[in-house]
Amino acid sequence: MAVTHQDLRRAGLKVTLPRIKILEILEHSEKRHLSAEDIYKILLEQGEDVGLATVYRVLTQFELAGIVQRHNFDSHHAVFEIMQDSSHDHLICQHSHQVIEFKDKEIEDRIQEIAKQHNFVLKGHSLILYGYCENIPN
Repeated sequence: MAVTHQDLRRAGLKVTLPRIKILEILEHSEKRHLSAEDIYKILLEQGEDVGLATVYRVLTQFELAGIVQRHNFDSHHAVFEIMQDSSHDHLICQHSHQVIEFKDKEIEDRIQEIAKQHNFVLKGHSLILYGYCENIPN
């Protein structure tokens, strides 16, 4: 999902160079889940003069505006991804910290059934499965 300048304005945020640069990084990175430190390092590599505190502040603003989603997959640090239209879940390798996204219609249907059985209006969910990648020796 590409976030436009108009999306920023609708969220009550001014269109500033740091916000645009951070959005571009989140949207175009091969790695879908980036920490504030990851984004800061990329900005430094690009020669941008944006401080780490600004990166944290912008990510918090984006989260509050519903532009990004924060995940705390481990106790080390939060990672962020652009908010998506459809639900997805995550597999986390406890050795390499690799994050694998997956979608499963049966799981999604079952979650909806459980919510309905309990007269619960579901607004979202988070399913995170922890284990080890196939490349990890026993």
